[in-house]
Amino acid sequence: MSTDLVWFKSSYSSNEGGDCVEVAEAPGTVHVRDSKDKSGPQLAFKPAAWKAFVEFAATVEV
Repeated sequence: MSTDLVWFKSSYSSNEGGDCVEVAEAPGTVHVRDSKDKSGPQLAFKPAAWKAFVEFAATVEV
């Protein structure tokens, strides 16, 4: 399923480990996976749902 996808990690992620996700875009779908478990499970979202999540996450203070 994901062998042809090009995965991107957030520019906020470091190479020192930690919790990171990777995202890959395909026609009509945004795939998300754990950067530490590249062969593990993935989530798939419609682009509009992913956009809404990212916009919401940008407003949350941690």
